[in-house]
Amino acid sequence: MKLLDVVALTEDLPELGLYRGQVGTIVEAYEPGVFEVEFSDLTGKAYAVETLNASKLMTLYHQPIDGKTLLV
Repeated sequence: MKLLDVVALTEDLPELGLYRGQVGTIVEAYEPGVFEVEFSDLTGKAYAVETLNASKLMTLYHQPIDGKTLLV
């Protein structure tokens, strides 16, 4: 994971008001595996900014990971 990656939570964090599947953007990388993630609504308004361990996140991809195009 790196700066500006789009990520999703892999578990519920009710103490933070965040739940599995919510999508955010990495806005700061601290030590290895620790990131500040900004969660925003569809209008771009941030509703949460939290420091999270990579084990609670998964990177989202908007294209094939290996660069190949799949025709269906």
